[in-house]
Amino acid sequence: MSFSQLSHLECGRCGADHDSERPQNLCTKCGSPLLARYDLAAVRASLSPAEFARRSPDLWRYHELLPVRNRESVVTLGEGMTPLLPMARYGERIGLPRLLMKDEGLIPTGSFKARGAAVGVSRAAELGIKRLAMPTNGNAGAAWALYSARAALTATIVMPVDAPEITRRECVAAGADLHLVDGLISDAGRIIGELIAASEGRVFDASTLKEPYRIEGKKTMGIEIVEQLGWRMPDVILYPTGGGVGLIGIHKALNELRELGWISGPPPRLVAVQAEGCAPIVRAFERGERESQYWEGARTVAFGINVPKPLGDFLILDALAETSGTAVTVTDAELLAELREVATLEGAFVCPEGAAAFAAARKLRASGWIGADDEVVVLNTGAGLKYPGTVSVDAPVLAVDAHLT
Repeated sequence: MSFSQLSHLECGRCGADHDSERPQNLCTKCGSPLLARYDLAAVRASLSPAEFARRSPDLWRYHELLPVRNRESVVTLGEGMTPLLPMARYGERIGLPRLLMKDEGLIPTGSFKARGAAVGVSRAAELGIKRLAMPTNGNAGAAWALYSARAALTATIVMPVDAPEITRRECVAAGADLHLVDGLISDAGRIIGELIAASEGRVFDASTLKEPYRIEGKKTMGIEIVEQLGWRMPDVILYPTGGGVGLIGIHKALNELRELGWISGPPPRLVAVQAEGCAPIVRAFERGERESQYWEGARTVAFGINVPKPLGDFLILDALAETSGTAVTVTDAELLAELREVATLEGAFVCPEGAAAFAAARKLRASGWIGADDEVVVLNTGAGLKYPGTVSVDAPVLAVDAHLT
């Protein structure tokens, strides 16, 4: 069986087909994101879920459902198969005894962005791309810079000057062409757009959902959750939503697994979690709109979800509608309090975006939208260590001859 069963690319809005064997950005007919499609009949005929247990414990165990054609083209740092951890004490505290955390803080580069970078960079290199460029809120740029270095590609990264400092250091360490902008990710995106336009095809735009393969790396979170639960689905999945690639990817993965006949029953209700200071998806969801509107004055301590206008907003909203999901906001104060609570009760130092999802779980349980018996998965999308400023330290300095009682 082929390493990949990729068949073609399909527009997520108008359905137009595109060639998967050459570099592609957005749909040439309507300008919307493209989605990878696979020969699922061939996968179903030659593979069963039991096979995965005999494969390496990384996301490439699902290679038939990933876009990289040749095993030799895989660029990897060992990403994938992060733990699905019971959060018993914290779950009891908020009324969710069946609460689980998918901990992406343990993945290479310290965030789930490594999944998208691994697959996106691998496919870019396989298609002959030499230089990538992208805007970022920090972690994605760091991941793509490091994986580009592993693949011997050149990466140009533009990020807001307020992005987490460690992410810019990761880019510099990887030898990326890094630029900082005094603005938001949307401003960084404009600068990248100008570079791409002036490059005459020499630079490939790897912006969120402007290339079709980042989502394929992110979708493996959904496959892993199902495999880790014994090929069944939880009741609810909460996802901190900026660009929303992971939420779209998880939804895509579950649809593919259902078509393969490997899962059945109602899908998990997907929850898009946003910060009160930047909530375009929540606003659109509450208004019943198909697309979001640009969020003016976007600002939140959960910097990874500070995205004023996601390109794939219609795909996020479709995923929520198709799974009877919802969208909810939390304040910075709420998510920072939850960050401390999770660390104190569970010993897990989550990132602020992950903390936002925990805060949302608490709110949705209190409102009754999540029931006490529901099995709930929260995505912690990165390591809290990448955001040291979220916790202030006020500890006494002891004399060298001090004694504690």
